[in-house]
Amino acid sequence: MSKIVLDVSMSVDGFTTGPNVRDEEPMGDGGERLHEWHAGKGPDGDVDLAVSRELNATVGAAVIGRHTFDLGLRPWGGTPWPGVSTFVVTHRTRENLLGDNGGTFTFEGLQAAARHAKEAAGDKDVRVLGAEVARELLRAGLLDEVFIHLVPLLLGEGTRLFAGERAELIPVADPAAGSVTHLRYRVSKP
Repeated sequence: MSKIVLDVSMSVDGFTTGPNVRDEEPMGDGGERLHEWHAGKGPDGDVDLAVSRELNATVGAAVIGRHTFDLGLRPWGGTPWPGVSTFVVTHRTRENLLGDNGGTFTFEGLQAAARHAKEAAGDKDVRVLGAEVARELLRAGLLDEVFIHLVPLLLGEGTRLFAGERAELIPVADPAAGSVTHLRYRVSKP
């Protein structure tokens, strides 16, 4: 059965974007540096590339927040992963949208988005993008795993990942160290 997995790059001081997120800078000032590890060019970049390939191979569907959709559509050119169904959690629903890369965006509430994403993912996982929707899924008991790519960078401000939320996270794999440290946890559910 598929799992709902938050996959996020985070600065050492806990930010998933830089400050001043806007259309021209969807990751905020300096926030794009959080994703440089995907290129595999840093120290031990082969580890980073292996992690990235493994993650991409397990994506069956995605759940994102409306703000992430609004900021990401232009740079992605469609859904975050080509051809992958993406469910946008929103109170401002609209007609489904076919992305330029073959994936479909569906706009609905949290519970429906999580349920439909798991159905669409089949035996693969649902990837979560966006700090706010991740917090909502955690509060609702729907988040199964958290995969953090800890980037050796201090952004000073931006979007905090789990601002104020509480949960017990249980390691499910040894950390992998490339140019960033890759950490994987299962969310403990009572």
